[in-house]
Amino acid sequence: MAIAPPDNGIPSDPTHPRNGFDRFFEISARGSTMSREVRGGLATFFTMAYIVVLNPLILGGAVDGDDQKLSIPALAAATALVAGLMTILMGVVGRFPMALAAGLGVNALVAFEIAPQMTWADAMGLVVIEGVLIAILVLTGLRTAVFRSVPTQLKTAIGVGIGLFLTIIGLVDAGFVRRVPDAANSTVPVGLGINGKIVSWPMLVFVVGLLVTLVLVVRRVRGAILIGILASTVLAIIVEAVAKVGPSFVDGKPNPHGWSLNVPKLPERIVDIPDLSLLGNFNVLGSWSRAGWLIPLMFVFTLLITDFFDTMGTMVAIGQEGGMLDEQGTPPRAKEILLVDSIAAAAGGAASVSSNTSYIESASGVAEGARTGVANLVAGGLFLLAMFLSPLSTVIPFEAASTALVVVGFLMMTAVRTIDWTDYEIAIPAFLTITLMPFTYSISNGIGAGIISYVLLKLAKGKAREIHPLLYAVAVLFVLYFLRGPIESALA
Repeated sequence: MAIAPPDNGIPSDPTHPRNGFDRFFEISARGSTMSREVRGGLATFFTMAYIVVLNPLILGGAVDGDDQKLSIPALAAATALVAGLMTILMGVVGRFPMALAAGLGVNALVAFEIAPQMTWADAMGLVVIEGVLIAILVLTGLRTAVFRSVPTQLKTAIGVGIGLFLTIIGLVDAGFVRRVPDAANSTVPVGLGINGKIVSWPMLVFVVGLLVTLVLVVRRVRGAILIGILASTVLAIIVEAVAKVGPSFVDGKPNPHGWSLNVPKLPERIVDIPDLSLLGNFNVLGSWSRAGWLIPLMFVFTLLITDFFDTMGTMVAIGQEGGMLDEQGTPPRAKEILLVDSIAAAAGGAASVSSNTSYIESASGVAEGARTGVANLVAGGLFLLAMFLSPLSTVIPFEAASTALVVVGFLMMTAVRTIDWTDYEIAIPAFLTITLMPFTYSISNGIGAGIISYVLLKLAKGKAREIHPLLYAVAVLFVLYFLRGPIESALA
């Protein structure tokens, strides 16, 4: 299959694709170009490359029921491998610019709640089961039907809420917003920087990088977000070389003035041989015999609900950012997108790196112009390279990558104008969806609150016929999801 020749950044005629590659990925049909797709893939990778470092730290820092730990180098290699393969699969099958990797939040659930009650193999077996169940829901059409049953304006609210969620992630990861040390006795739970001041070099790098990126965005410079990430990284490397700031933790003690996650300096070596020993280390039946039926069942249900609706919200937000949604708020090839996401969940468990899911950071690539799966080929290829070039993935600090998240959060926020705020029956669910995502640090919590309140308000107004039948079932599932703590206690 021929690859499209280099272009000048100007979309070609959508009715006349340049070649088979263009036709397959619909590059011209979606108003994109190869250069935009490459820039988008690069931006997506750089904004989520941290997962190759962070996922091993989360999973590798926990012990299972037998007091066993997973190898951090092996986790890093497997994390990069699965992310690369699943991102490429999404590009080829879903043809949608949405990258996948080990899910944050889900990996913490696996590490600190599931694994301690069984072995690592048993815990990853539950993740595989959850992925298979979601795949069955996709193949039967149920997952797509649930997606289509959500009102269009509520889908818009999901995208806006995720934009705010991205913003708070970026601000917190960069250390610009921090928990107040004595939050329990303070009037506010979070504050600006350290004691309300910007007093560290990493925070200054973030602020300078953000301002530079915003200027480039306003001036409509092509590649603004990617340029912002790279410029911030170069500045961070220079600052670290001069000021010797160091990491945020030194000898186990917090260093509030240090860099988050990665210290920006060139590594001693670039190439390393990946350790893939964790692949296939899972057991789908062990947890049921060791922990009984209730605990594994509740864990699978929690994983299922989280993956099911996180991806729904993510693909809406990305499609909304790129103008790729139809009049019902559905992106192209929705069934294929959801199927690949389901396969990724099972693949993450099979590789012992936790459930892989779609990443909202992909919106940074869309903001750079990505509209097709070609961007995924770029991002996925870089993840595969990261297996061998893992030292390079530790160069970019959160303070540099987080600038993209804040800018993308603004871009996604602009869709709020399309919600009818005079209609309380949709405005209130939209408000709860938008606000609870960043304030509870969960996409699923926001979607659940929005759907439950939408159904409740429609029933209160005597408009039961306006509710899609599937939404009743979804609302009930979310009620169970929010009440799973008391339910577990009652049945224990």
